[in-house]
Amino acid sequence: MVSEPDIILTESAAKRVAAIAGRQSRPAILRLAVDGGGCAGFTYKFELADNAEAGDTVAETSGVKLVVDPTSLDLVRGSAVDFVEDLGGAAFRVTNPNAASGCGCGSSFSV
Repeated sequence: MVSEPDIILTESAAKRVAAIAGRQSRPAILRLAVDGGGCAGFTYKFELADNAEAGDTVAETSGVKLVVDPTSLDLVRGSAVDFVEDLGGAAFRVTNPNAASGCGCGSSFSV
């Protein structure tokens, strides 16, 4: 039986993280965290990280790492992190199967 990955970093997101990290001379490691707040109860927080911490779940695509702490992983397990460019702008987006609802901006959700 093949198990689903805890979290996925798409190729598009990996390329964007690599580009940003390269410009800032930082490791290509994106940290996804979930904070309380936002218009729907929880909000996604992205930042470049210097390394993974003990207990983090790590997903890797094309040499770029996505790290998620254990508490946040409970809320985003099974999600995919993508980078999307459209008329509304460019942003990292989380496709979260655990979210019961979201907001129009796509950066806030409820469970």
